Amino acid sequence: MKKMLLVLLAVAMLFAFAACGQEEAPVDEAPEVQEEVSGEEEVAEEGITMENIKVGFMFIGSEADQGYSYAHIQGVKEMQAALGLTDDQIICKYDIEENSSCDTACRELVEAGCNIIFGNSFGFEDYMLEVAKEYPEVDFCHFTGYQAAGSGLDNFHNCFGHIYQARYLSGIVAGMLTESNTIGYVTAMPFAECISGYTAFYLGAKSVNPDVKMNVSYTNTWSDATLEGQVAQALIDSGCDVLGMHADTTSAMSTCAANGVKGIGYNADMTLAVPEACAASVVWDWAPCYITMVEGVVNGEEIALDWAGNLEDGMVDLTINDALVSQEIKDAVAAAREAIISGETKVFDTSTFTVEGAELTDDDASGLVFDGAFNESFNVSAPAFSYIVDGITVLE
Repeated sequence: MKKMLLVLLAVAMLFAFAACGQEEAPVDEAPEVQEEVSGEEEVAEEGITMENIKVGFMFIGSEADQGYSYAHIQGVKEMQAALGLTDDQIICKYDIEENSSCDTACRELVEAGCNIIFGNSFGFEDYMLEVAKEYPEVDFCHFTGYQAAGSGLDNFHNCFGHIYQARYLSGIVAGMLTESNTIGYVTAMPFAECISGYTAFYLGAKSVNPDVKMNVSYTNTWSDATLEGQVAQALIDSGCDVLGMHADTTSAMSTCAANGVKGIGYNADMTLAVPEACAASVVWDWAPCYITMVEGVVNGEEIALDWAGNLEDGMVDLTINDALVSQEIKDAVAAAREAIISGETKVFDTSTFTVEGAELTDDDASGLVFDGAFNESFNVSAPAFSYIVDGITVLE
């Protein structure tokens, strides 16, 4: 028995020495490891290509909002199809709040190997800007902000579009639909982005209905379905029979439906969600921006610090619900569209409105007015208009 134990012990020791010998084998005897290393070196030498680029996204919401983030996500899908990117080249983070969680999400996307990162909410800007300073090799694209041009960074960009052009068209619909001559507007923040939007909406309405007035109420948040519904209800109770909106969800349109009034949706075609009340929708096609930015990184091109699309290139547009809008209104919208694209109509034409009873001048607007119209290209990613024009009442 002892002899048998000694034999077994000797065999076990032989196996142990063999295993140790395998662990200490040279790297060139491990072909799988060699192949992985050589692949990484090939990518490094090749640089960023359409086959290896990674693109990161931070959304304040998700497709469930059927509005702002939904529209962005549709743009991502269009971009992916157009550029032929695989699913593992795209990393998305949803329901990111405008606080330190944005910083965390941004850094996680960097660590995941993203070469370009997009953030779709105004409050993401400060966090993205700080991370961009630490990672100059990564491009960061922020939607609706304003700090890129003065940041001193060439890897931080602001992206938006001339949404006020489509809002002007939607105002024509509202101005011709209203029976009370009082329209309303649910909006998010008292910022130039929002103010320029509801001003364009009002000026569009006024262009076809000189007697129209407008009440505006802020939610003071970009996305809160409950609050958006409450504000919409308060505007309806104040006498508004057509509502425009700058909010992330369909809640304002649902409130319109519940009260038997008409509404103008935003971000995506909200007719699909509320067909009985949504007469038209101011919509975004974010795909052109995503495609331009990603192609710029792959091609090694200099990407604009401020990037904006417009009505002519389809970045912004207006969808119309044929069941609620007459041919007369559609014809008026079509004519205005052509006039804006041709340059005949300037949305912020200073001769069409007053502020506290007077027209704006260069002196009033610090050089932002020229040729009788507000300088719509002063900030190419988002207009800087922040005046409350006569005819608009901001409700507390």
